[in-house]
Amino acid sequence: MVLIQWLISLARPLVDRFPGIASVYRSVRDQLDSKERPTETPWGFKLAGHAAMAQGIFEPQETEIVRNILKDVDVLVNVGANIGYYCCHALSMGKSVIAFEPIQRNLGYLYRNIRANGWSTIEVYPLALSSSVGILEIYGGNTGASLVKGWADIPGNYATLVPSLTLDLLLGTRLRGQKVLVIVDVEGAEHSMLNGATKMLSNDPRPIWMVEISAREHQPSGRETNPHFKDTFDLFFKNGYQPFLLEKDLRRLTAEEVDLASVGRLTLPTHNFLFLDGKKSGVASM
Repeated sequence: MVLIQWLISLARPLVDRFPGIASVYRSVRDQLDSKERPTETPWGFKLAGHAAMAQGIFEPQETEIVRNILKDVDVLVNVGANIGYYCCHALSMGKSVIAFEPIQRNLGYLYRNIRANGWSTIEVYPLALSSSVGILEIYGGNTGASLVKGWADIPGNYATLVPSLTLDLLLGTRLRGQKVLVIVDVEGAEHSMLNGATKMLSNDPRPIWMVEISAREHQPSGRETNPHFKDTFDLFFKNGYQPFLLEKDLRRLTAEEVDLASVGRLTLPTHNFLFLDGKKSGVASM
């Protein structure tokens, strides 16, 4: 099986150029996925689909922060759940999980990772979240799939149609009164997703949000900076949140720094951010 995977990897340069070859390649790859067995992680749960995640070397700092936050919340809402890495952390700690993931390959891993650990307290929605209801094209797969055409140089012919709903429509005020962590990793589409999550943004108590927002990385060709970078932060500012750089010391990010980063005049050390209720923004315990 390892030999087959190696041979398939050699074909990848052809995949982007020839749609017919791409279809065959992905079909074979997906069949091999089903034979991969979940392996034991350092946290005591099993995981398949991403070797670095299973070995405990994927986003170690972010993982530690997430696990510390999970100790004090009731529910994890994971938007762009991928293969379920953070879902598995939350479930292993006895937390309820609501996951959103539109890519079928990722969903296959997520389902198997949940079953392999014998968990059941999870809701999985196989769709994208956006600002409106409809059918959208999503480009690419794995951890880099995006609703933004041209994101991270993903070929335009590597596209899949997926259903789209809003977080407000799906959850509304359902989680009011509960402590919630929302993790958002939607590769450039976070502003649109948040525009459909106004009720969650104003939830009581305010959720803790961990959001990946790129200022310059992975932008489509011809675009130097993310045109929605500042607008995304403004949505949080308007709803009473304070942003923090997702680093060891969780340094608070100022509005002035956001403005400079949005026009390429400041390079931030990370594209992962934590948003906390401005009235309760103590971070010492994290």
